Amino acid sequence: MTKPSRSGAAWLALACALVFSVGCDDDDHDEEGTPTASVCPTTQTLTYANFGQAFFDSYCQRCHASTVTGAARMDAPTDHIFDMVQDIHLNADHIDELAAAGPAAVNMEMPPNGAKPTDTERRQLGEWLACGAP
Repeated sequence: MTKPSRSGAAWLALACALVFSVGCDDDDHDEEGTPTASVCPTTQTLTYANFGQAFFDSYCQRCHASTVTGAARMDAPTDHIFDMVQDIHLNADHIDELAAAGPAAVNMEMPPNGAKPTDTERRQLGEWLACGAP
């Protein structure tokens, strides 16, 4: 058996690194989106009570509720539970990058299926998150 050349070994190492970096993702969703660069408007009136809770109940809880387990979570990470506003605060940047809209991006990765928020709702989500999700 012949020994691979240094350049052949380098290519083999690079190919393995690429395969493993792609193959290790255990779900079909892109894990990184683009921050929306949303800002909190001075006239912000959105709160968890009048916006956030209904948004998350409508679009997120079918996979991200603590009561949803196993295959029903549709590969939602187990540390992404959105039962309470405090849970949302912990994942605000990730939510912004996958579901919100703003001047820098309109992120539509989430939800992957079922009912989807309108562009207006996504912009409201971005602003609400930028205000600290009150």
